[in-house]
Amino acid sequence: MRKSRIARSGARRPAVATGAAAVAAALLAGGFTAVPAQAATGTDDPAKALHLGPKEKLVPQGTITDADGTVHTRYERTYDGLPVIGGDLVVQQTRDGRVQDVDKATEAPIKVPTTKAKVTPPAARRSAESLAPSAAGGGSPIVQDQAPRKVIWAAGGKPVLAYETVIGGTQPGGAPSELHVVTDATTGRKLADWQAVETGEGNSMYSGRVKVGSVKIGGQWVLRDQDRGNMQVFNMRGGLDEDSAPAFRNAKDVWGNGKPTIAQTAAVDAEYGAAVAWDFYKKVLHRNGIKGNGKAPKLYVHYDNNQANAFWLDSCFCMHYGDGLDNKTPVTSIDIAAHEMTHGVTSATAKLRYTNSESGGLNEATSDILGTAVEFYAKNPKNPGNYLIGEQVNLLGNGQPLRYMDRPSRDAEANRAEGWPPSADYWKPGIGKEDMHFSSGIGNHFFYLLAEGSGKKTINGVHYDSPTYDHKPVTGIGRDAAVKIWYKALTEHMTSTTDYHGARAATLKAARDLYGTKSKQYKAVQRAWDGVNVN
Repeated sequence: MRKSRIARSGARRPAVATGAAAVAAALLAGGFTAVPAQAATGTDDPAKALHLGPKEKLVPQGTITDADGTVHTRYERTYDGLPVIGGDLVVQQTRDGRVQDVDKATEAPIKVPTTKAKVTPPAARRSAESLAPSAAGGGSPIVQDQAPRKVIWAAGGKPVLAYETVIGGTQPGGAPSELHVVTDATTGRKLADWQAVETGEGNSMYSGRVKVGSVKIGGQWVLRDQDRGNMQVFNMRGGLDEDSAPAFRNAKDVWGNGKPTIAQTAAVDAEYGAAVAWDFYKKVLHRNGIKGNGKAPKLYVHYDNNQANAFWLDSCFCMHYGDGLDNKTPVTSIDIAAHEMTHGVTSATAKLRYTNSESGGLNEATSDILGTAVEFYAKNPKNPGNYLIGEQVNLLGNGQPLRYMDRPSRDAEANRAEGWPPSADYWKPGIGKEDMHFSSGIGNHFFYLLAEGSGKKTINGVHYDSPTYDHKPVTGIGRDAAVKIWYKALTEHMTSTTDYHGARAATLKAARDLYGTKSKQYKAVQRAWDGVNVN
């Protein structure tokens, strides 16, 4: 759940699609039902109806339909055939076809003087590679084996013609790196970078005796969950190559021994945690898998050597779990599995940029929030739900959680020992420049206040004491309502560049849609954001 920071060279990296056609194909394969572009506006030209420029086109990614018939259609944008990074938007359309609202990643007009680049693709590649080591943690990066793709960069203010280069390797800590570097196609200067491999870390905490999905093939049992999209676990055996990782097979339909002495135990925990997360999304939030299409991710356990990390990798639609720093504590807990799966959901919906920015903090907070919700949903007696992140991981050897949602800065002492800043309790100017795993504290704190309220309380044996920025009390509305508000905001109103003030607007819209503007839930959302200084 914190980014790893060790570089590795020579890792296999999946090919990255280039060009507007590939972008459109990838978007339409995203798992939602694709709809004609005109559906959002009731016209034959949605770009014109939404006051977009003549060179702009909208690529429908899919729809979500509310019970009242409101249709939320998510679009990506192209300009003169080039993908626009930071140009995504969501259109809310009433049952009768009227456009009710539009949430845009940027309000700036998409227009550049020319789409002819002064910098050549090879020069852009060299520039990105030279810039990458500091962004990737000082390692030896490998540029993907294809030319950088030309794009319009609109996430930083005024749109500019740019190149996006994807660089492989590893991050500190051992997780693979897919670093996206955006450089100006006219000057060559770096405009932005972000990490596409969204990571989590910790030691395992087992969940006791649990049910796992399996199927009998050729006289042997295979660890594969047919009830959840054929979700399957593979054994990387301390290696780095997914292609050589075998499936887990057994003569009997009994798996693991509750100890790290056999490889199957980590596989049981990984599949169980992912299955609980799958069920939560389906039964509570009515989402059929990560992309909404019933397709399950692949799960890879025993990744690398002495790897105290777990991460979601969007390019392979999979999750990886290390075995801990001692190779005896697999990182396969319920909250970590759900945290990583939620990164996949965010990637399939709002696409909050995974970088040191407020959108990056919201990305991490979303995984903490919904990962915590899954832990409560599991009702596992070995692991009662709580608002602590990685509480049994003991990664730092001090017995303390990685993060606290009631007062995020409680991690100050442990973080100071590691040279890290404390997590943020409240919003302040410039918070987006902090590491996303610490700026996420604002979103985590908001969610705790919204769900449980401020002040002292004990939940499932854990003591909490949540303050507010303005010292005014907040009354919680319950975790179930808070989860529904956050999820609706994520999937229907947030975009790739949403910041904390945008998240306030998005959650208020979600609360309005669910409960009305005069409801206690709507007012609680206002108060909870006030409580973390987002107003």
